Amino acid sequence: MQKKLIPLVIVLVLLIVGASQTFFTVHQTENALVLQLGKPVGEVRQPGLHFKLPFVQNVIYFDTRILVYDAQSAEILTSDKKTLVVDNYSKWRIVDPLKFYRTVRTINGAQARLDDVIYSQMRVALGRHSLTEIVSSKRSQIMGLITKRSAELIGEYGIDVIDVRIKRTDLPPENARAIFGRMRAERERQAKQYRSEGQEESAKIKSQADRDKEVILAEANRQAQVIRGEGDAEATRIYAEALKQSPDFYSFQRSLEAYKNSFHGKTRIILTPDLPFLKHMR
Repeated sequence: MQKKLIPLVIVLVLLIVGASQTFFTVHQTENALVLQLGKPVGEVRQPGLHFKLPFVQNVIYFDTRILVYDAQSAEILTSDKKTLVVDNYSKWRIVDPLKFYRTVRTINGAQARLDDVIYSQMRVALGRHSLTEIVSSKRSQIMGLITKRSAELIGEYGIDVIDVRIKRTDLPPENARAIFGRMRAERERQAKQYRSEGQEESAKIKSQADRDKEVILAEANRQAQVIRGEGDAEATRIYAEALKQSPDFYSFQRSLEAYKNSFHGKTRIILTPDLPFLKHMR
């Protein structure tokens, strides 16, 4: 009984292997090509179940979704002679698997062609604009032109370029150092200018303050002289009125002040009794 089952099992295995080599399924995100001795046979296979000759033909699959290629950074010279290190990426997809296989064959081959075409178009487009236009004002317009031109050139390889974008722009290290040096020199120049203007303004303020001080002091001295003169006049008037009321008392007080001033200290003075200076001491 077991000997009878062996041939049946062998037949079933051969049928399964033959079926796996005969039928193949294409996923909905893919297209496929059937190759016979390395050459495409028939049309592009769409998603679904398909048939091929077993052991003679083989199938290769192509992703129909949008793919992203992140290119390596490259240097580009702008119209104002500035060197930029540009890091870009592109979105693309395979639209004609037959052309794709006959020209670039693999994803790596397609990326190599994309790199060549996009970089050449980017170098030409960016070379017509200044650094300021690339970074800010005309960036979208430039990238749209690069995308359109790249799609036209790469279409013969069965590829459609959907979008090309600059991910990052940098300056080469030597340019960055030179720009930093210029920025530093400019800031130092501005600092010197501000210091000079500050010193000039300080000199003006000090000069005005000195002038105001002199004016204030002169006015104060004038007022002091006026007040001092008024005080002296008032004192003279009071003395005059006091003298009118009691001339002897005034003479006596003035003599006491003279005695006080004359006999101050250890100075020796020889006086005779008949001196008028001593009349109030007799």
